[in-house]
Amino acid sequence: MSDRPVEARQASSLTALAPARVQYAIVPVPRLSLHTVARLSGVHPDLVRRFVALGLVEAGRDASGGLVFEPTAPAALARVQRLRTGLCLNYASIGLVLDLLDRISLLEAALRRAGTRSETPPWT
Repeated sequence: MSDRPVEARQASSLTALAPARVQYAIVPVPRLSLHTVARLSGVHPDLVRRFVALGLVEAGRDASGGLVFEPTAPAALARVQRLRTGLCLNYASIGLVLDLLDRISLLEAALRRAGTRSETPPWT
């Protein structure tokens, strides 16, 4: 048996585990309503709801069950609209293209961190 008190043994066993990091927002992140996002992006609210249902735009729910968005949502909607009109893609293929573009961005960021750089400009 150890000479250390029980509290010290418990504390050392807890620190041996991987520490869980809890992060708190110092300033609340502003959330945008459905109508604000629709107005800022120039898209009808029903179309925004459809994009959310298809998984093309991220959204959460407020206490009353309404859609709320991050401040980056109008830019995400503009990206979807550009793919739709510029490349004449359907919504299923837009989801695939967005996933691929995000994956390319992650890989290019990893290359930059590793010190190697792609010779071609980024896709987005």
